[in-house]
Amino acid sequence: MEARFLLLSDVATELNVTDSQVYHMVRSGELPAIKVGGRGQWRVERAKLEEYIQRKYSETADWVQQNPLIERDSD
Repeated sequence: MEARFLLLSDVATELNVTDSQVYHMVRSGELPAIKVGGRGQWRVERAKLEEYIQRKYSETADWVQQNPLIERDSD
């Protein structure tokens, strides 16, 4: 059974980015997370990570549609 909550380092591994990039995404509110325990350690719910990934796919598709690739003539 997969864990419901992920460490920020686990999220970084999943997204192939640095821990500090994930921390910034969480602190900015871009990626929903919670603080747990007496030391306030961050955790990201797996479902929220999947929603984030789907949102990024949608945003990227919109961007690609608005910014079509213009092929250059090769001389």
